[in-house]
Amino acid sequence: MELLTDILSSFEPIMLEEMSGIKLMNRIDTKFVTTRPQLMRLLQMARDDYWAQEIQSERLSRYDTTYFDTDDFAMYRIHQTGHSGRQKLRFRTYVSSNLQFMEVKTKNNHGRTKKKRIPVTDMDLGDEEKRAFLAERLHYDVDTLIPAIRNNFDRITLVNRAKTERLTIDTNLKFFNLVSGKNLEMGPLVIIELKRDGLCYSPVLEMLRQLHIHPHGFSKYCMGSALTNPVLPVNRFKPKLRDVDRILRYSL
Repeated sequence: MELLTDILSSFEPIMLEEMSGIKLMNRIDTKFVTTRPQLMRLLQMARDDYWAQEIQSERLSRYDTTYFDTDDFAMYRIHQTGHSGRQKLRFRTYVSSNLQFMEVKTKNNHGRTKKKRIPVTDMDLGDEEKRAFLAERLHYDVDTLIPAIRNNFDRITLVNRAKTERLTIDTNLKFFNLVSGKNLEMGPLVIIELKRDGLCYSPVLEMLRQLHIHPHGFSKYCMGSALTNPVLPVNRFKPKLRDVDRILRYSL
């Protein structure tokens, strides 16, 4: 079987500056969970229908993200109980380009995700610009926020030929819990996310169906926290945690 880098090199490239019209900051997301061998098959199928994003001659980009929550984990708990209007606060660093953003993600009760962000150089929440940004967009008191969990992963970004969607594929996912001190590597697990502005036609959906890769929610913040912080409730996440465990065991 081809190596991941070999398959990616066979895709036609799309450069970052060409993607300005495909930001999809107000979008519908669909996630899928699979394994590295299945990803290799999917990429072989997708070569003719997608471009691969290329940044500084690289098609695998390293991401480093730190999530903040309140000191009683209110953001996690609201997600865990299934309430709408969920929010996440994160600092994301794009390692290859050395850019960092503070981002607030809000998911409404119609399943649409809105993301607002500003460029930053650190994670100091005492900064006036950050506090003003959060006061306007975050539903929580800034003074109650703490760094909760960090993750890093390698991301592939594909763009369909019609430029109506982005497909992000995350591999080599690792969690570092900043509260419990527990770390966890997710091995062959792969997180695929289809991001599109509405329910427009997507070539990859038929490919995923053929490979028996079905929609499966996976919040990196919530699942990572559930797996690495034993004091948090996990009732609603138990089926997903079992699914992840089964996927990982099956891939061995």
